[in-house]
Amino acid sequence: MKIEFAPLNVPLQRRLQTAAALQWVFSFLALAQVCLALFVLLALSDWWMLALLYAGWLWLDWDTPTSGGRRSHWVRSWRVWGYFRDYFPLKLVKTVDLDPKKNYIFGFHPHGVLVAGGFGNFCTEATGFTSLFPGLTSHLLMLPFWFRVPLFREYIMCGGLVSSSKASLSHLCSRAGGGNVSVIAVGGAPEALDARPGALTLQVLNRKGFIKLALKHGAQLVPVFSFGENELFDQMENPSGSSLRRLQNRLQCIMGVAMPLFRGRGVFQYSFGLMPYRKPITTIVGRPLPVQQTPSPSSGDIETLHQLYLQSLKQLFEENKAQYGLEEGQHLTFI
Repeated sequence: MKIEFAPLNVPLQRRLQTAAALQWVFSFLALAQVCLALFVLLALSDWWMLALLYAGWLWLDWDTPTSGGRRSHWVRSWRVWGYFRDYFPLKLVKTVDLDPKKNYIFGFHPHGVLVAGGFGNFCTEATGFTSLFPGLTSHLLMLPFWFRVPLFREYIMCGGLVSSSKASLSHLCSRAGGGNVSVIAVGGAPEALDARPGALTLQVLNRKGFIKLALKHGAQLVPVFSFGENELFDQMENPSGSSLRRLQNRLQCIMGVAMPLFRGRGVFQYSFGLMPYRKPITTIVGRPLPVQQTPSPSSGDIETLHQLYLQSLKQLFEENKAQYGLEEGQHLTFI
C-alpha cells in the first residue's frame, strides 16, 4: 500500500486542529485505561492514602452520574474544542426555538463509530449550544460502565456526560421547571458496527425505552440527524451472520460496548490510522413532538408515539439531505 504523507508546510492552525482531534480520540480509546492504571499505581505507592481518600469520595459520589452529573462550563469552553470543531468542521443547526420551561429528549442519529457530532455539539460549547438554545442544559448519555472508572468519570462528567441508565434519564426528564436536554444515541453500540461511509441504516425499530420514559414524564421528543457522522471512518466488512459480526456481537454482550474494527487516517500521513477523516459534520436539531404526560403508558401509547417519532425523523432527513450531499434516491432504512 502506497503511503500518502502529510506535507511539511501544513499551517499551524491545521496542526492544532489535528492535535485537538488526536486528544479526543485518545480520550475515547485510551484515557479510561490510563486513569485506571494511575489509580492502581497510586494505591500501590507510598501515596496510597490519597487513593484511599479518593475511594471514599467515589463511594459518596457514586450516584452523581445518575443525578444530573457535574458539568463544568470552564471545561466545556476550553479553546481546544474550537480546534476540534474546525478539524471536520462541525456545525449545529437549529430548526425551531425550544421552550426552556420544558424537558426534552434528543434522539441522536446515527451513532457513528465514536459519536463525534454528539460529543462536539452537546458536551462542549464549540458550536454554541447554549447560545442557540438559551435556558437549556444538554446532557449526553453514556454507558454506566464508564462512570465506574476512577478519575475518568470526573473528566467526562465535566462535559455534561451522564449515565444512560433508566434512573438517570428519569431524573433529567422529571426536573421541575424544565430546561434539561437528554441526548441519546438511539442506535447504541450495535449501530456502531454498521457505521461506515454511505451507511443510512438506523437501529431504531425496537428502541422504545426512551419513548416510554418521554410519555411517563411528559418530556418532548426531538429527532436529531447528524449528516457526515458515518463518513469519518472506514470499517472492516462485517455483514450480519459473518464470523466477525458474531464475534463482535458476542463481545458486546459480554463487555457492554461495541468493538468496531475501524480505520481512518494518521497524524503525519493520510493512508491509515485511528484519526477521523476531515469530513464535515452537520447536526440538525428537528422540531419537537409534543408529548402528553402519561404516568402509566400502554403499549399502544408507546407504539403510536414511536411511529410518530420515526415519521418525524424521516421527514427531517428528507428535508435536509440534498443540502448535505445526498442524492434524491438515498433514504433511511430502519431496522
